[in-house]
Amino acid sequence: MGLPSYLASMPMHAITEMYGEAGLRERFRLESEAFDADERQRLGEALELAARLHRADRRTREPYLNHLLRVAIRMMHHYQVRDVDVIVAGLLHDAVEDHPVELADGASGTDPTAAALGVLAERFGPRVARLVAAVTNPTWDPGRDRNEQYHEHVAASLEREPWARVIKVSDFTDNGVGVIHAVGPKVESSARKYRPLVPLFRDLVTRADTPLTAPVRQHILDQLDLAEERFSAILDQPAHS
Repeated sequence: MGLPSYLASMPMHAITEMYGEAGLRERFRLESEAFDADERQRLGEALELAARLHRADRRTREPYLNHLLRVAIRMMHHYQVRDVDVIVAGLLHDAVEDHPVELADGASGTDPTAAALGVLAERFGPRVARLVAAVTNPTWDPGRDRNEQYHEHVAASLEREPWARVIKVSDFTDNGVGVIHAVGPKVESSARKYRPLVPLFRDLVTRADTPLTAPVRQHILDQLDLAEERFSAILDQPAHS
């Protein structure tokens, strides 16, 4: 199936449903045209590393790479991000958390996470590694509530890294607003996980040091409102007798 010329103006989930990974890759390529040749090369290298690491991963009904592409495209298109380090980190934001051993690939050290971050620093620079570290979840403590630990980590790590907020809010938007594209038990569990983060992201997005323009901030706030509406529709159903 050929890809349409109007792909650049299509909503991302429409691209996902109609054209899948191929369509999202083409949309990413179109968005990348705003960058110079060296920057496009870095973006391409990050995308192919993400594709290799997540090649066997699935996300409900789709390849996991689709999620990573949407996170990056959203930052490029809707958030108007032109900082290549941030987009590279967006493409690789789950690489260390999900595939530290494969990413480290023989790097020295006994801590796979630290070794994997070291590989990212060597390949893409220390700033990319720092941003990925900020959005990488720590190992779950079995003595704690998983969602509570996740929320605390997000709040603490994003407090220190304004650009990581941009990556994480794009990730959250794909997970939160996109919850209606999930199926099965994942719908309710995702809503319960992400709903408490809406007030946190509202606060972080509107902080003076968050590097977003006023129109982009408003766009994100509107998306957070939409996510909250969808969480409420899922979780606040009246009990039936």
